[in-house]
Amino acid sequence: MEDTQSTFPTVEVTRRTVIETGTTALLLSSLPRGALAAGADQAEPSAVPIELRVNGLLHHLTLDPRTTLLDALREHLELAGSKKGCDHGQCGACTVLVEGRRINSCLTLAVMHDGQSITTIEGLASGSDLHPMQAAFVEHDGFQCGYCTSGQICSAVGMLAESREGMPSNVTTDLTQRSIKLSDDEIRERMSGNICRCAAYPSIVAAIKQAMGEQI
Repeated sequence: MEDTQSTFPTVEVTRRTVIETGTTALLLSSLPRGALAAGADQAEPSAVPIELRVNGLLHHLTLDPRTTLLDALREHLELAGSKKGCDHGQCGACTVLVEGRRINSCLTLAVMHDGQSITTIEGLASGSDLHPMQAAFVEHDGFQCGYCTSGQICSAVGMLAESREGMPSNVTTDLTQRSIKLSDDEIRERMSGNICRCAAYPSIVAAIKQAMGEQI
């Protein structure tokens, strides 16, 4: 009886084929879903109207819903004090205050803050009078290149408000305190999300300690 067993071609797996297959899979996985579906709708999301109250002024904007708060501030309102550093929420250069709380504006969408009050570095001073935190940074040379400084200052202002409300950090020993006493270790821990590539950290801590005494 004739042997009818099926035969299959032999596939030689080499290092080259593994690399080529992996690269192809990576490229396909990085494509938008719409590009992978035949006949998919390629239309862009419709722009949406939002209101942002920035530094006390109400702004009416119509934005792509994917616009980050950082890009809305920099590109649409021309408030370039908030810096785009890593754009991944790791350096803190984009820190602003939303309803008094510090956030990384590169990690949040503008539409998520419709109607909320936002304060950037441009809104801290009162006319020609610097905010106490700004003045302390100047007095103690809390910056060198200055790129991170706006984020450092906004973060420090928000951090002091958090400590006054009794919000603990990873190094807080007494969690029952109504108001946290800010030691140097507490300040460093609470400011650890803001990176200074020039390493002006001792001066930053000194500036924050001075501003603390002014009860801002």
